[in-house]
Amino acid sequence: MSMATVFVLALASGSAPSVAPEPVLAQEPKAELQQEARSREDDLYEKGTGALDERAWDEASAAFRSVADMKGRRADAGLYWLAYARSRQGRGADALAVLDELRRAYPQSRWIKEAKALELEIRQKSGQATNPENVADEDLKLMALDGLLNTDPEQAIPLLEKFLKNSPSEKLQDRALFVLCQSDSPRAREIVRLIARGESNKELQARAIQNLGIFGGPESRQELQQIYASSAAPEARKAVLQAFMVSGEKDRLLEAARTEKDPEVRTHAIHMLGAMGAQGELWAMYQAETSREAKSALLQALGVAGATERLLEAARTEKDVEVRLDAIRALGPFAGPDNAGAIVEIYKGGSDPRVREAALQALFVQGNAKALIEIARTEKDPELRKRAVAQLSLMGSKEATAFLLEILEK
Repeated sequence: MSMATVFVLALASGSAPSVAPEPVLAQEPKAELQQEARSREDDLYEKGTGALDERAWDEASAAFRSVADMKGRRADAGLYWLAYARSRQGRGADALAVLDELRRAYPQSRWIKEAKALELEIRQKSGQATNPENVADEDLKLMALDGLLNTDPEQAIPLLEKFLKNSPSEKLQDRALFVLCQSDSPRAREIVRLIARGESNKELQARAIQNLGIFGGPESRQELQQIYASSAAPEARKAVLQAFMVSGEKDRLLEAARTEKDPEVRTHAIHMLGAMGAQGELWAMYQAETSREAKSALLQALGVAGATERLLEAARTEKDVEVRLDAIRALGPFAGPDNAGAIVEIYKGGSDPRVREAALQALFVQGNAKALIEIARTEKDPELRKRAVAQLSLMGSKEATAFLLEILEK
């Protein structure tokens, strides 16, 4: 007898086992559950970051602890910010424990580097000096250097000096020098002075000079003056001039611009005066100057200083044609659109073709397509007209393009 027959007979006799219907489970699709979890995680993370902005450390800690416990895509970030919040609460030991949890649970996290920096900060604040030589990461070495100088300057300064002499990292050397420049220690200042004089680290000499100008007081300014007077290296002398500019030492720059024998260094002094906006001093020097090269440098400096009227005056009245050409060319980058009419007047009034070409160049550098188009329409000299059209072809403005199309359609 087949099993089917047996089952039919059992049903007929009422002895078949009852079969309970399979319950219908109210299960949400997996994707919807995941989306709900992500949304919850995002809400908590946003709540935590908002609390950080408000410096509500307890609220931030609670939110980020929940984010970490969800073990989702932001769990590692949650642990980092939890440690950060606890460190700001003054709970350094708890914060270090959380950072250790982050390292163990997510060793490949992008937050590991930030965690190391936070750990270093926490330990330094608690008075645990960290020897920069024992830190592998370069950025963390820099942090360790700063922290060590605050907690133990006597130990820090020899280490900083060692980094300056032996570190292959330019970034570390530069930072060590920067830290020394801000120290009140006599030894630190002496190290910087030796480098600035070129007696120690030649590669860092210009940087040391610059830092003396930024961070030093009257004593440092005098040291810079002595370096300028005693150094035979033009680059060192120019670095001193730049430090004078940064520190507002206009009188020292003016003295160098008037008396310096090296033309290259003197030009640099003149340019630094331009950056300081010394219009009156530069114009007085220009009127007394006889060297063409120096007058050209003074014109550039006047342009940088914003003395457009002085440039126009030189462009109109300068007797030396070469210097006058330099003045006209300088109007291009330094004279604004309001001075375009004056440049056109110089063009129209110039009998020397070179003067007119210089005016065209100034209008081109200024981007004045309108003035160039007018010149191209009215100029009788075919060579100058070609020059104006050629400059318009390089400008790419709508006005210039329309005019070039107009020529082609004729």
